[in-house]
Amino acid sequence: MIELRDNKTKTSVADDLGITRQMLGAIESGKRNPSLKLAQKIADYYGVSIEEIFFEEKGHDMLPKQYTGTDG
Repeated sequence: MIELRDNKTKTSVADDLGITRQMLGAIESGKRNPSLKLAQKIADYYGVSIEEIFFEEKGHDMLPKQYTGTDG
């Protein structure tokens, strides 16, 4: 998700989403999971699907990125 920010700051993105910078950081690092409503808001903000941000395809399964060993 961090790579989607381009040159925007964490504070700027968090303000646009209506959340704190700390919450955005926790979501980006995988320490917190957003509500479905917030996940959709984030996906809409970046113009991608929820799955593209929060899940990674492994074979036929969709696993949360925090369980795939990636830096998502």
